[in-house]
Amino acid sequence: MSIKTFAVLCCTIASAHAAMPQGCDDIPAAPPVAQMRQPAFPPVQLEIRTPQPPTAFPIEGRNLLLYELHLHTYADQPLSVKGVEIISDQGRLLANVSEAQLKNRMRQYGSGGTAVVFLCLAFDGAAVPQALRNRVLLADSFADGPLIGTHTTPLKALGPPLSGPGWSADNGPGLASHHRTGVFVAGGLAYNTRRYAIDWKKYQDGQPYKGDPRDAHAHLAYGAEVLAVADGIVVAARNDMPDNVPRTSAGFTPAVPMTMDNLAGNFIVIDLGDGQYAQYAHLRPGSVKVMAGDRVRRGQPVAQVGISGDARVPHLHFQVSSSADFLSGEGLPYVIDVFQLNGQRRSAEYPPDGAVVGFTPRTAPN
Repeated sequence: MSIKTFAVLCCTIASAHAAMPQGCDDIPAAPPVAQMRQPAFPPVQLEIRTPQPPTAFPIEGRNLLLYELHLHTYADQPLSVKGVEIISDQGRLLANVSEAQLKNRMRQYGSGGTAVVFLCLAFDGAAVPQALRNRVLLADSFADGPLIGTHTTPLKALGPPLSGPGWSADNGPGLASHHRTGVFVAGGLAYNTRRYAIDWKKYQDGQPYKGDPRDAHAHLAYGAEVLAVADGIVVAARNDMPDNVPRTSAGFTPAVPMTMDNLAGNFIVIDLGDGQYAQYAHLRPGSVKVMAGDRVRRGQPVAQVGISGDARVPHLHFQVSSSADFLSGEGLPYVIDVFQLNGQRRSAEYPPDGAVVGFTPRTAPN
């Protein structure tokens, strides 16, 4: 995967000007009043769904709302979306996504009757509304979606999944990330369990390894201790998948053929309560120390970083989902209680995409 860089101003006002995930709209402190529009009759036959309404979460001082619109037309013609207006429950125009911006933010499927729009709102000083509505603009009409909430799930404050310095938060919720746009149909329904997933990696001089790139042990992240992010009960775990040989310019072949059952490789799923599950994937074979039914404590070592399953380089894939299953749930936001970023202590935030952060070394007993 490509190496991404993340630059911030290393000063006291850095949080106010931090780079946001690709595809985020900055919301003004005083949004204008939205234009009143007269709905057509009969109504436009466009379904607008948000499978997982957002919950506001902080990145470097800003509150973000991250969500998708699933569009399906019941008309005979393919969808021709000209823009999306995002309107607060108080009638304020929060953002106006243009047709040009939709080229990067919308994926159209099949014959063009179905599409997914990926949206992100960043509030810096502006209050996050309690609810909002999405207005889809068409060539000569529009359709209003239902009112959706902005604080729909408890925002879990988790401990770090790893310890020590130099961890790169790769493939976060920007549009360039396969996690962010990873809508996947499982059991007949479309989900995005990876919406807020992070691939935790390590680099030195721009490379994730030192030595032979085909040797997993030469990769800086390989074998690092993985920690329980909260007290909870293990609901599923696997420990018998072999490591892959890391990908190089010569190509990549997984150690075993990929199936729906082994994409995560060796894994752990911890029940966090409130219908939320912490999921760890691609763990080192033989390193998983827990099994289903075990109780774990926050900070407890539970495994090591590996390269099993659908992993090209050693890394820890971590996410929080509404389901214990890796594919049939919705990705949920969370924050990490404490980490270091650019020499500053950050508290109760989600790490910026591509940022290199440090975690306090583990102090919990084995």
